[in-house]
Amino acid sequence: MSSRLLALLGTLLVLGACKEPAPDPAARAPEARRYFGAAPDGKLRVYFFDVGQGDAALIVAPNGTTVLVDSGPEGASRHLVNRLPELLTKPLDLVVLTHPHVDHHGALDAVLRRVGARQLMEPQLPTAPPDYDALLTKLGERRVQVVSPAPPTSTPNSPQRINLGDGVSLTILWPRAPSEPLLDAPTAALEVNSIIMRLSYGETSVLFTGDALAQTEEYLLAREVPVQSTLLKVGAHGLDTATTAPFLTRVGARAAVISVGAGNAFKAPAPATLERLKAAHLEVFRTDEHGEVQVVSDGKSLVISPQRLKQGTPSDMRYTLVGQGPTPLPDFWAGKPLVEKKPVVEEAPVEPVKATETPADPPKAERNNKKYKGPYHASRKRRLFHIPDCDGARKIHDENLIVYKTREEAAREREPARDCNP
Repeated sequence: MSSRLLALLGTLLVLGACKEPAPDPAARAPEARRYFGAAPDGKLRVYFFDVGQGDAALIVAPNGTTVLVDSGPEGASRHLVNRLPELLTKPLDLVVLTHPHVDHHGALDAVLRRVGARQLMEPQLPTAPPDYDALLTKLGERRVQVVSPAPPTSTPNSPQRINLGDGVSLTILWPRAPSEPLLDAPTAALEVNSIIMRLSYGETSVLFTGDALAQTEEYLLAREVPVQSTLLKVGAHGLDTATTAPFLTRVGARAAVISVGAGNAFKAPAPATLERLKAAHLEVFRTDEHGEVQVVSDGKSLVISPQRLKQGTPSDMRYTLVGQGPTPLPDFWAGKPLVEKKPVVEEAPVEPVKATETPADPPKAERNNKKYKGPYHASRKRRLFHIPDCDGARKIHDENLIVYKTREEAAREREPARDCNP
């Protein structure tokens, strides 16, 4: 063997000896948190994003439950993929697509690839563009559960109400198929049947109207649907085909948000719509002029903070709107309690009381007595607790049952059910 070959072999042996061993996969450092949103602070927050000509808003409940309402056009993908993680600490609990228009769902695929979601609500209209159907198929393959805005089958005269926790709820006002037929509009069937929903927290509320048109508004007014709200998300990007004067009067909002792109081809918002908003004495915020519009509620009032202020406005300017109080139900819903759907966010597992520590269930007559002290039953998957023999308690599966010995113990972790007032 030549001296040159020996030298080369020696060098390779030294390099091999100095090489660090491959890291043990089990010894890797824990992965950092995927998102970095702020911890829940007891306030309701709504972010109306600046996505150009389209719609996208994020609801963050006081307990951290999140709902994305539309995702804007495909051109908004980069912005939302970067912006949403700043506001989230986990995947979205619910996505609501108000209707199958690409300016409301174009960025959703990119967004969900980045942040994920558990459930998606969409109007389930009989006709939809092929790209929309393809999107739903793709989301189904990712195991995103698709749900309907239909009223509860057990109480078809009541609206679907989604409990977001801590007194925050979303009431789906339209569409109500199959309880009520969809509105017939041959050239605008998707728009007139947009999902319309009312977000409420204490005495404050926000009305989301998608691209609903005057025909939708007239139908809701005729049915005396409770649309009164503190803040109105203007329908159809402010086009003259929606936001009628009678509708504004019934809503009684103190401010409005218009999601619209600068210099858009539709020339939205229409001057006539702006005039009606002005006549109704609403403070108007436009994403093309104000950028992202942030809304914070403590249950008593809404505080609006636009990203950009008009020239000459103090930089610390905030717009405060006093809430109008809970909206009374109209006659056609009177006496029919709103059914609260199971929260979209599951409860953290709670250790049940051991069987040996659970007192025997007393007779029903004794439970109805004011001296009744327990036990109380709850489900791992719900926020409510019940008297053991009420209807809600009977529906709890054994594997989800939690037993509390006293009402005080139950109330520390859950809320009393309305069906039995424990």
